[in-house]
Amino acid sequence: MIKAAIFGASGYTGQELTRILSGHPHVKLVAVTSRRFTGQAVSEVFPALQGLTSLKYQNATPTEISNVCDIVFLALPHGVSMGIAPEFIKAGKIVVDLSADYRLRDIKIYEAWYGKHSSFKFVKDAVYGIPELYRAKIKKTKLVANPGCYPTGIILGLAPVLKKKLLDVSTIIADSASSVSGAGREPLVGSLFCEVDGGFKAYKVGKHRHLPEIEQELNTLAGKKFAITFTPHLLPVKRGILSTIYAKLKKDVSLGELHFLYSSFYADEKFVRICPQDVYPNISSVCGSNYCDIGLVVDLRTKRVIIMAAIDNLVKGAAGQAVQNMNIICGFEENTGLHTAPLYP
Repeated sequence: MIKAAIFGASGYTGQELTRILSGHPHVKLVAVTSRRFTGQAVSEVFPALQGLTSLKYQNATPTEISNVCDIVFLALPHGVSMGIAPEFIKAGKIVVDLSADYRLRDIKIYEAWYGKHSSFKFVKDAVYGIPELYRAKIKKTKLVANPGCYPTGIILGLAPVLKKKLLDVSTIIADSASSVSGAGREPLVGSLFCEVDGGFKAYKVGKHRHLPEIEQELNTLAGKKFAITFTPHLLPVKRGILSTIYAKLKKDVSLGELHFLYSSFYADEKFVRICPQDVYPNISSVCGSNYCDIGLVVDLRTKRVIIMAAIDNLVKGAAGQAVQNMNIICGFEENTGLHTAPLYP
């Protein structure tokens, strides 16, 4: 039985980790931390978890948590994990970091988008945690840089065609619509019900912090450096991200050929589902699950491919993928604890 802890467990991602790990057959969740809710039962802060865990939030140090766990999930803000992770790493613990602190391999790029990095020397040991692309490396690491939510859908959506070099990469455009939970649990005016209900808007156009992460991984897949256009939108729902990606094809490809490519590329993947031809993904079909649903269109008139990818931002886009990475490292079946079917309707 693996002993797990969550450092920073009072946000939506921490709650999802608690929910998933509490039902994992090979994991005992032994500690959860939160300065704000120290001493309070998890079920008081998240009534949905009543009966699933008897844990109380602690305001504990990394050393104290290291003494009781084998693996720690860092559900902390960007810029905070970098000050915590080294202590767990030095203690020989497995670390799954859900912030951006170890995702970017170039320190200049990280500091241009996020600010000063205090423990960048550990980045070389970190593995970017998309299992479908880095499974072999994940098996051997003790530090996983869990991907961001927007990057997860966009990278999985583009991987097969980039690997096959089918796209004019200079034409890639990604429009993504995310639920309000993507903004976190902090009470912000822009996330209030009256602010978002009935609305739909773009934000941080051309300057969202996930952009360098997306480009880093797409460049790696394509084997060349290029930039994309990425526009995030705020969708007035609780969960989910739908990314619609457009790009020019370099040669004629039929929808049947494209569908075969994707079906073959992800044939052995437990959590990537390719929609039947002329069926398009819906965030309601992945809600609460670790699935990524991908739909495909070939626009013969414009010679563009249109790729649609839907995920639950809190599961495949965060906590579920983190547990998937843990399963790989620990030698468990990859879908252990993640069998949950999507919640529909």
